[in-house]
Amino acid sequence: MPDRVYEGGCLCGAVRYEATGPVRASGWCHCRICQRAIGAPAVPWGSFFMENFRWTKAKPSLHHSTDKAERSFCPTCGSSLTFRYLDSDPAEIDLTLVSLDDPNALRPQWHIWTMSAPSWHEYDDGLKRYQDNGPDRSLDPDLPSPLGAPGPR
Repeated sequence: MPDRVYEGGCLCGAVRYEATGPVRASGWCHCRICQRAIGAPAVPWGSFFMENFRWTKAKPSLHHSTDKAERSFCPTCGSSLTFRYLDSDPAEIDLTLVSLDDPNALRPQWHIWTMSAPSWHEYDDGLKRYQDNGPDRSLDPDLPSPLGAPGPR
């Protein structure tokens, strides 16, 4: 059976992408960097190996949100599209789940960086919550880390 293809893009349609499964992880990030970059109390991400990802229409603008990470966004409409650590091994890229053509295609599995969640933001969805970036992959390298996150996104 072939891997599932996930397609998505920005609000105005200028930038498009395609990712093929398997998805490495999917979850909500509540860190302050994501909050400020997106303008929302949390961001749902889905992680894919870079080798399974490609831009299919135009290329986005890039912003280095930290010295170790970059985010992509449409230069026309400003839609946030991806996040990636520059030194991740293996190389992974995180897609904003709501930029998928079918935002129901992937369901978040957990919440990370909940210590940064605003007190007024309620999320009683039964998903596992982590105060920081989640389980330690060094204890089990086969465990998909919450979005491969070694620190705030």
